[in-house]
Amino acid sequence: MPSSPLSPKIIKGGIVLLDPDTSAVKKIIPLQYNPESISRSLTPKRLAVGEQSDALRLTAPPEETYTLDIELDATDFLEVKDDQAIEDGLQSALSILETIVYPSSSELIANNNLAASGTLEIIPIEGPLMLFIWSKNRVMPVQITTFTIAEEAFDVNLNPIRAKINLVMKVMTIDDLGFDHKGGSLYLAYQKQKEQLASKYKPGDLGALGINDI
Repeated sequence: MPSSPLSPKIIKGGIVLLDPDTSAVKKIIPLQYNPESISRSLTPKRLAVGEQSDALRLTAPPEETYTLDIELDATDFLEVKDDQAIEDGLQSALSILETIVYPSSSELIANNNLAASGTLEIIPIEGPLMLFIWSKNRVMPVQITTFTIAEEAFDVNLNPIRAKINLVMKVMTIDDLGFDHKGGSLYLAYQKQKEQLASKYKPGDLGALGINDI
């Protein structure tokens, strides 16, 4: 049954990869299904207490991590006779996520050639700038810290057709990227959005807490 034209459009979360030098969009990876839940943790960065006046000082934005489970199911692709899904199951969908944490094979070969030719200093391979997007209010540069895949069902050719990915991502701040980096400016926009949303919250009064003054 088709959905009602009055039904709200469902926005998907997803991952966007940018070129770290030009900021050009390299890949857009919408999630097949939005996770039912996301957990976040914030670890404040404080000045080591030496004097009493230092106890409340913050040295940098907190370390923030996002943890979510991404579910993939080839059934949707098979229903519309997606040739790629019929041939490979979820291999391509898994691979586009997995290769985020791989240096490209061409760069590995190039660095090996440099080493073989006697180059003394080889710069480590730079990966893409990864953004995790969860609504217009949360667009943040992130780095994958944990990536666990559970393949739960297979076709006759042993291609995975159902899988779950547990993804843990660290939000990258100006401490990680600097103010002049594209990722740094995106982080600042993310933090400013938090501050704008916080300013909309209606404060309470002490009476609600059972006291008259402090």
